[in-house]
Amino acid sequence: MSVSVYAVNSLKNYCLSKCRIRRGHQVYQEVCAACHSMSLVAFRDLIGVAYTEEEVKAMAADIEVEDGPNDEGEMYMRPGKPSDHFPSPYANEQAARFANGGAYPPDLSLITKARHNGQNYVFALLTGYREPPAGVSVREGLHYNPYFPGGAIAMPKMLMDGGVEYEDGVPATETQMAKDVVTFLSWAAEPEMEERKLMGFKVIFVLSLALIQAGFYKRWKWAPVKSRRVIVDVIN
Repeated sequence: MSVSVYAVNSLKNYCLSKCRIRRGHQVYQEVCAACHSMSLVAFRDLIGVAYTEEEVKAMAADIEVEDGPNDEGEMYMRPGKPSDHFPSPYANEQAARFANGGAYPPDLSLITKARHNGQNYVFALLTGYREPPAGVSVREGLHYNPYFPGGAIAMPKMLMDGGVEYEDGVPATETQMAKDVVTFLSWAAEPEMEERKLMGFKVIFVLSLALIQAGFYKRWKWAPVKSRRVIVDVIN
C-alpha cells in the first residue's frame, strides 16, 4: 500500500532532529494526551533534546501532582517538577475504559517498540482512516482503518490539516503531524538511540584502525620470512 511504502522511505533509519521531536511532543500534548498516557517519560528527559531546562521547568509547573504524605500523614497537591513523569489522563484503567466506550487507550511510552514495524505501523494507523469498502460493515462506535487488526478501531481520526499551530511555522498537515508525533514516540521508546549508534560508530572506527594496524604489522613481521629464498643442496 502507498502509505506503507511512504512510511518505509521516510521513517526508517533516520536521525531524530530536535525540531521534529519538539513538534511531535506538541502534537502529543494537544491531540494525544487527552486519552493516552506516557507514564515512562519524565519532563526532565526533554531537557537538551527538544527544550531548555527553563522551558521544561515551566512546562512541569503547569500540572498538579499528588504527593505525600506530609507531616500530618495526608496527601497533598503540589506544582509539578522536572523529575515528575507525564500525567495520566485517567485515574485508572476502569476510568479510561468507561470514558472510551470500553476501549483502553494504550500507554504510548513504548508503542513504537511494542508493535511490529512500530514506526510504520503508527504512521499508517494515524493516516489510514477511510470509508469502509462495499460489503464491510463497522458497528456503531468504531471506525474503519485497514491498518488496525480487524479493521475496526475505537479511536476516531484525530489528525486533521491545521489541527495544531507549530511554533516554527511548519505547515501542520496531517502527514506532517503524523511524521512528527511518530518521531517523538520513537525517541520516547529509545531516548538513548542516537548516543548508542554514535558509540557503535566510534567502536567500529577504532576497531577498523586496529585492524589496519594489525595488517601492516603482519606484513612487516612476516615479509622477511615469506620473501626468504631456501636452497636445498641435494648433492652434498
